[in-house]
Amino acid sequence: MARTMWDSSVGKKTVMAVSGVIMLLYLVAHVIGNLKIFFGAGEFNHYAHWLRTVGEPFMHYEWTLWLIRIVLVVAVVAHATSAYQLSRRDIRARPSKYVHSKPRASYATRTMRWGGTILGLFIVWHVLDLTTGTVHPGHFQAGHPYQNVVDDFSHWYSNVIYIVAMLALGLHIRHGFWSAAQTLGVGSRARDRALKTIANVLALLLTAGFIAVPVGVMTGVVS
Repeated sequence: MARTMWDSSVGKKTVMAVSGVIMLLYLVAHVIGNLKIFFGAGEFNHYAHWLRTVGEPFMHYEWTLWLIRIVLVVAVVAHATSAYQLSRRDIRARPSKYVHSKPRASYATRTMRWGGTILGLFIVWHVLDLTTGTVHPGHFQAGHPYQNVVDDFSHWYSNVIYIVAMLALGLHIRHGFWSAAQTLGVGSRARDRALKTIANVLALLLTAGFIAVPVGVMTGVVS
């Protein structure tokens, strides 16, 4: 049954929707945590330490964090795989381009594939930058996330990469939220306007929340 479901377009769209919701919930929690940087180094570093001790003593140090990471990796891989396979299926079904483009297709809809690619590359860069410190532009200090973030966004190219990715994220959420609602059966004609409003507000708040951090560093509010 699982294989039959996965092989169908409906099944792949459902996987995309569910994995998208999981990642969206994570992003909401993530942006709230990121904004703690405006309360100072002590608050932000304490929050980062707390993430590694959640569930103790029942859970060992960092076990909960690794569990979250595993769920996120599965969600990202499932989302990307189903999106790619649906895209290839769509190309095979219609090998020639439309004679006329859909006039009602939004910019977010037309750029979902490119946006997904940008976000996929950004995730890899972001992990190597602020988690492992491999591509960190300054002196990476393990266990000092506040200092690492300030150091990171003190370099112009880190700001450019991050802000471009967050703008792509906003467009992705704007269309993806509404699309997931339709796939999961939440959408209807009566709810379309409300769902689109929620999608726009979510995209705006998350984008603004994430971009606020590099802007805070650039303007000296966070230093």
